[in-house]
Amino acid sequence: MMLEVERDSAIAILRLNRPQALNALSFELLEQIGVAIDDVGRSDARALIFTGAGDKAFCAGADIKELLGRSLREQKEGAELGQAVFAKLDRLRVPSIALVNGFAFGGGAELALACTFRLATASAKLGLPEIKLGLIPGYGGTQRLPRLIGEAHALEMILTGRTVGAEEALRRGLVNRIVEAPALDAAIAFAKEFTSYGLLAAQFAREAVQRAATSTLQEGLRIEADLSTLAYQTADAIEGMQAFLEKRTARFVDR
Repeated sequence: MMLEVERDSAIAILRLNRPQALNALSFELLEQIGVAIDDVGRSDARALIFTGAGDKAFCAGADIKELLGRSLREQKEGAELGQAVFAKLDRLRVPSIALVNGFAFGGGAELALACTFRLATASAKLGLPEIKLGLIPGYGGTQRLPRLIGEAHALEMILTGRTVGAEEALRRGLVNRIVEAPALDAAIAFAKEFTSYGLLAAQFAREAVQRAATSTLQEGLRIEADLSTLAYQTADAIEGMQAFLEKRTARFVDR
């Protein structure tokens, strides 16, 4: 299996399982990832973790052997496939976490960028080296990276093709935290920091933040007001406020 699917209580785990190819993204694996994301969205999972098999790579990027000899139409369809699969994470009802355990290059870095959060081991290295092949990132890297770390830093990474280690990635805001071994346990612990809260509030909050990237401040404030008002209408909001006043733990039901 090129993609292993596991569960740890309310947390779904997708493990890229091509260690002999540094977990490179073949088109078949991309399609499997898309199906798996849809399955997670239909399940009762409250978070999704991506990681890579082995101790060398999260994902070394696209499978270069598959990119040669393709027609113009096939090349465009390949880029659109990668973009569409990773865009599913934007719409996924639960937050996603990329556990970058080693190399995350090209499409692998773009998968990490598409996740809600990124955690890195101390040995992690991230980069978009497509320029070295006469190419540019095609699975969303040119769009998500500048939104995350700013245009200047993004252009530096993309135009030089250089990689950044975990410490620099943390300073730049490219990753949220550096985690120690066992890394998967650390990622699960991170997920549990938010999985006990209601999914509706989390979805409203994520949508408000995501739309900030494409809205003016005034438009964003209107969006925030609308989504905040919707949150007040939920059973979870009533339960949360009552629990606070009664000094007890809230019992959210996602309604």
